[in-house]
Amino acid sequence: MDTFAGRFDGAWEWWSAAVEEAQEGRWVRNALERQVLADITAATNALHGGRTAPLTEDSWHVRIGRIANWAGVLRLAARAGGWELRPVAGRSPAHPAGMAELLSGIYAVGEQGERWMKQFLSGGGTPPEGEIARAEGFLVGPGSVEDLQLFFYD
Repeated sequence: MDTFAGRFDGAWEWWSAAVEEAQEGRWVRNALERQVLADITAATNALHGGRTAPLTEDSWHVRIGRIANWAGVLRLAARAGGWELRPVAGRSPAHPAGMAELLSGIYAVGEQGERWMKQFLSGGGTPPEGEIARAEGFLVGPGSVEDLQLFFYD
């Protein structure tokens, strides 16, 4: 189940669970959580110039690196707030879902980017275009993690 599809489906499930909890008022972010999300936004600026995914005009190195960078940022964010990142593939998020579930969902995609980068740099070739495009669409563009602040009403 630890495939791209499993990670990607889990990422959406965990991300959606946390957003739903927030929108239903069961999770109200505290000041630390709001600041951490603002810092994640600042640290993961995709520099796409308003283009929407897939970002095929960029080199493979840039595209994979843009995805992989999320993993390190999310590890730092989790450490800063004391949240535990958990595997999401084939697992259901805890309820009520909150910051740990949100970060874990996003991390699954970033960690996949790190795997792709390791493969790419070792001469193992490029990942499937469709998978890269789906990861880019999850992280950047309208309705994506990049727009995360719009999903919170607190």
